[in-house]
Amino acid sequence: MTPRTTPSSGSEAENKAEQSVEKSSVAKRATTKAAEAAEAVKKGTAKKAPAKSATKKAEKAPAKKATAKKAAAKKAVTKKATAKKTTAKTTAKTTAKTTAAKSTAAKSGTEAKSTAAKSTAGKKAAGKKIPAQKAAQKKIPAQKAIPKPKPAEPVEVAVSPALDAADRDRLLTGTHHDPHSVLGAHPVPGGVAFRAFKPYALSVTAIVGTMRAELHDDGDGFFSGLVPLRDVPEGYQFLVAYEGTVQETEDAYRFLPALGELDLHLIGEGRHEELWRALGAEPMTHQGVTGTRFTVWAPNARGVSLAGTFNFWDGTGYPMRSLGGTGVWEMFVPGIGEGELYKFEITRPDGSKTLRADPMARRTETPPNTSSIVHASQHEWGDAEWLARRGEVPTHEAPFSVYEVHLASWRPGLTYRQLAEQLPAYVKDLGFTHVELMPVAEHPFGGSWGYQVTGFYAPTARLGTPDDFKFLVDSLHQAGIGVLMDWVPAHFPRDDWALAEFDGRPLYEHEDPLKSAHPDWGTLEFDFGRREVRNFLVANALYWCEEFHIDGLRVDAVASMLYLDYSREPGQWVPNEHGGRENLDAVAFLQEMNATVYRRVPGVVTIAEESTAWDGVTRPTHVAGPGGFGGLGFGLKWNMGWMHDSLEYMTKEPVHRRYHHNEMTFSMVYAYSENYVLPISHDEVVHGKRSLVSKMPGDWWQQRANHRAYLGYMWAHPGKQLLFMGQEFAQGAEWSEAHGPDWWLLDPAYGAEPDHRGVRDLVRDLNTVYRHTPALWQRDTDPAGFQWIVGDAADDNVFAFLRYDAEGAPLLAVSNLSPVVRHEYRLGVPDDVPAWHEAVNTDAARYGGGDVTNPDPLKPEPQPWHGRTASIQLTLPPLATVWLRPA
Repeated sequence: MTPRTTPSSGSEAENKAEQSVEKSSVAKRATTKAAEAAEAVKKGTAKKAPAKSATKKAEKAPAKKATAKKAAAKKAVTKKATAKKTTAKTTAKTTAKTTAAKSTAAKSGTEAKSTAAKSTAGKKAAGKKIPAQKAAQKKIPAQKAIPKPKPAEPVEVAVSPALDAADRDRLLTGTHHDPHSVLGAHPVPGGVAFRAFKPYALSVTAIVGTMRAELHDDGDGFFSGLVPLRDVPEGYQFLVAYEGTVQETEDAYRFLPALGELDLHLIGEGRHEELWRALGAEPMTHQGVTGTRFTVWAPNARGVSLAGTFNFWDGTGYPMRSLGGTGVWEMFVPGIGEGELYKFEITRPDGSKTLRADPMARRTETPPNTSSIVHASQHEWGDAEWLARRGEVPTHEAPFSVYEVHLASWRPGLTYRQLAEQLPAYVKDLGFTHVELMPVAEHPFGGSWGYQVTGFYAPTARLGTPDDFKFLVDSLHQAGIGVLMDWVPAHFPRDDWALAEFDGRPLYEHEDPLKSAHPDWGTLEFDFGRREVRNFLVANALYWCEEFHIDGLRVDAVASMLYLDYSREPGQWVPNEHGGRENLDAVAFLQEMNATVYRRVPGVVTIAEESTAWDGVTRPTHVAGPGGFGGLGFGLKWNMGWMHDSLEYMTKEPVHRRYHHNEMTFSMVYAYSENYVLPISHDEVVHGKRSLVSKMPGDWWQQRANHRAYLGYMWAHPGKQLLFMGQEFAQGAEWSEAHGPDWWLLDPAYGAEPDHRGVRDLVRDLNTVYRHTPALWQRDTDPAGFQWIVGDAADDNVFAFLRYDAEGAPLLAVSNLSPVVRHEYRLGVPDDVPAWHEAVNTDAARYGGGDVTNPDPLKPEPQPWHGRTASIQLTLPPLATVWLRPA
C-alpha cells in the first residue's frame, strides 16, 4: 500500500484532524494490534500508514492546507488514538502493519509493511515483496497560521481494494462476462483501487509515472492495492514477478473496447460485409499502445478467455468481456503482435471448457497443428492494371479457358512463392485464360483436397503464409492469368477444436440434427437461416475477393445446399413452410452472397457446381422464374449434364456409338438455359474413374486420338472450358494428391514422350485459336451464335455445327468419332463464305496423329446439302475434330 500524506498547519486544523483520527481509530476487534508511531527528524513530508482491521475498513480524514503537510500517527489498543502535532521543521514518519482483508477469514492472514525509504524487502509466502517507491521529496518551508482556516473536508471512508468472493469465483471458473469492470484501476473511496489477476505470479507492483505501489497478494493469483490518487491514471504498468523472471507490461484491463458500436450493430444485424475487420485477431494501436485486439462470436458461452504462447496456453488470467447482446467477446492485449499463436478457451453452458481455434483466423499453424496465428499483411500488390481491365467485358462474353490445379500436388513440395516462379509461366504458355485452384482455405485432412474446411479465412499453411499466397495470385495476374478459387460454404468437419458446437451448443450448424448432419460426407451443414452464420459466409466470399484479389469463386456442392432431401430418405428430412423440398434459407443465402459479391467487387465471377435442373442458377436474383423463385445470381454454372453424357458416349467403342449419338447432341437442347462451363474436373479422374485418356476405347493410338478429338469438340461447343491438370498431356494414371501429375511422361528420355507432348501442343493451339476467334466465346449464351450443320449422322459418328461471333463471322467445327477416314464428305455451308481453311486438325502429325488433313482451301459448290444452298467436300480424318475458318 502507498503511504498517505496529510498537511501540517495551524492548531484549528490540527484539532479537527485529531477529532477525525479519534473517530476513525477506535479498535474494531479485541485482537487488533496497535500501530506504533515512530518519529524521525527529517525535513520534508510526514507520511502515515493507516492500520487496517482484518475484516473492517479504516477511516481516514486528511485535513489539507496550502503546501505544508502533517502526518498524524495513529495508536489503537482499545482506546482512542491521539494525534501528535508536528512543526514546520520536524517530520513524523510512521510505519503501520497492514493486513489484507479476506472474504471468508475471521482473522488477518498476512501483514505488509510500507516504508517511504528503501528497505530490505520482507519475504511473503510465495516470494520477494517489491517495495513501493516513495514520491520525490522536497523541502517544505514552514508556513504561518492562516487567520481564516478553510473548513475541513467531509470524512472519506476508504474501502478494501480486494475483489469480493463472487467476482473471484467467476474469474477463477472462467464465467465472468465483464472482467474489465473489476480488474485494472477503478476509483473508490480513499483513492484508486488497482487489481490484477496474474496466476502463478509471485508479486505485482503498479507503476504510475515515478510512483510504484506493490499490490497485496490476495491469493489464487489475485493482487490488489489502494493508491491515494485523485483520478484513475490514463496510463500505468504492472511489474509482475514470476519465478526466475520479472515482466513489465501494460494492463490489458485498462483499455476501452476496441470494437465500435457500428461494428456491433452490423454484426447483430448479420450485415457486416467486412466482418474480418471486426472479428478475429487484429494487430493495432489502441489508446496509444500497440497490441492486438481479439474478438470472437460465442453467444452461448458463459465465459471466454484467451490462451496462447504468451500465457503458456493458460487462459485463466486473460478473461475476455462480453459486448452487449451480440454474443461478441473482446479483449485488447498490449504487446502482442504478429506471429503469436492463440486460441479461445470457452466455458460452455454446462461449465465445461473447450479450447477452440479462431473461426476468423487469417493465418493458422501447419496441420496437424491447429492453433491460430496473429497476422498482419505486408504484401504490396502489383496487379493494378489487371484489376482495372478484368471487368471491361462480361465473363460470359469473353474467352474463358480454365486450368484446374491442386496446388499442393501440382509440383509436390513447392511453396506458394516457388509455385509463383513456375505456374504462371506454364499456364501462360498453354494459353489458358484462368486457373482454378482447388480449395486453398485451411483444412486438417489433406485427403479431402481442401473440401472440408476449418479455417475459412486462412490460406492453408502447408505452402506458406497468407502473404506468400498473395504473391502467387499477384504473379498470375501480372502474367495475364485470372485466378478462380473453389469455395466451400455448404458444410464443415466435426473437429472438436473448430466450428462444431463452437460455444457448447450448435452455433454454425443447425440445431436440428436432421438439417445439420450431411449424410454423404459425415460433416455438418451450415445453418443458413441464422443471420450471423450467413454473415460469416457472405463476408468470407468478399474476403477472398477483396483481400486476395481472387477473380472468381467456384461454389462447391450447391445441389446439397438447395434441397432438404438431398441424399436423405423419407423421414430423414422436414419439408419447408410450403411443403416443398427446397431449402429456402440456402436459396436466400446464395442470392445474398451473389448480389453482394457482384455489387462490391466488379469483374469477379461466381460459378456454381450444381448438378440438378434447378431453374435460374445464373438468372439475376431479382428476376423470378416459373417456380416463383428469383434467380440464384451466379455468373456461370458447371454443365454436369454435358460432362456425364459426353464422357458416356466417348467411353463406347466406335461401333456402338451410333446407338448413343443423342448423348452428344442433347446438351444443345438446354445449352442456353444457363451460362455454362464445360468441366473435365478432378472429380472425373479419381476414385476408379480413370484419367481422361484412359477412359477412351481402343489401343494407345486410338485412345490418344479419341482424347484429342474430344478436346477439339469440347473447345468448340458453346460454353466455357475447364480442364484438370495432367489431362493436358494425356496422363494415363488417375490423379493422386500424394504425387500429382506424372511429369516424367514429358521427359525427352522417355520413349513415348512425343505422344504426350503432342497432346499438350494441341491444347496450346486450341487455346490460341480459341482466344483469337470470337465466334467460339462471344455468343456462348446466345442461341443465335450456334447452328447445326448435321447433328443426326449417327451412322457416321459425325457432328458438324457453326459458331458465330457478334459480327456474324463463322467457325465450322466437324468431329468424326469413327476410326475410319471419310473422303469427300459433303457438308452444307453458308453461301456467303468464298472459301474455308483448316484452323485446327487434331489428327495433325505434330499432335501425334495420322496427319490426314485438308491442306488446300475448301471452296463451296452450288450444290444444296443439309438444307443449305452451298456445300463443300472435305476429308475427315479418323477419330478427329477439324475447325475451319473463312479463308
